[in-house]
Amino acid sequence: MSAPVVLVPGLGLGPESYTRTVEHLITPYHLVTLPGYGEPAGAREDLHPRALAVALGEKIRERSVLVGHSASCQIVVEAAVRYPELAHAVVLVAPSGDARMSSVDRAVRWLGSAVPDSPKLLRVVTPQYARTTLPTIARAGEASRQHDLAAVISQVKAPVLIVRGRHDLLSTAEWVDRLATLSHGEARTLDTGAHMPIVTNGPEVATLIERAATLPESR
Repeated sequence: MSAPVVLVPGLGLGPESYTRTVEHLITPYHLVTLPGYGEPAGAREDLHPRALAVALGEKIRERSVLVGHSASCQIVVEAAVRYPELAHAVVLVAPSGDARMSSVDRAVRWLGSAVPDSPKLLRVVTPQYARTTLPTIARAGEASRQHDLAAVISQVKAPVLIVRGRHDLLSTAEWVDRLATLSHGEARTLDTGAHMPIVTNGPEVATLIERAATLPESR
């Protein structure tokens, strides 16, 4: 029997970002938005991944496959560590969180990854960013940059699958291989796509999520 799926949008994005993925899911799923990740944040809200992991844990109804995209991967991993009973498996799509990367390098790589997909994605992401609001996105982005995903992921007890697009300059092959090694998980590079495989490679991502949902109980 498959575990249900919980999906968290990436930084600034909303549930719509997963449309091309969830239309190929058979397993029941639940989309969860959080401040900075589909919702605007109050002025005093803590947007650090550890704090948002607590908010995510309160919204998970049962043991599930936890799916994150880009910066929300850091939230999903923190939730899996804090609430191991809720994580059947963890799927990280184009994870950010490499603390070794400078802010300038990160911005350049993000832009370089966005260019190949920008013509088809601009109309998709613009209203989502507008809803989350640019000030909230800036605050959440800064909080995510203070989080070292590599320092936490080894504590995850559930199976971990990490997915990236071949042309993703932000979530590099070296980075996802490092995360896979630290988590005793699996890294997959898709033949196409960049930093938005949940949109550009929906069927492939859905297939990998479905496989994670049918994995045996965690070690």
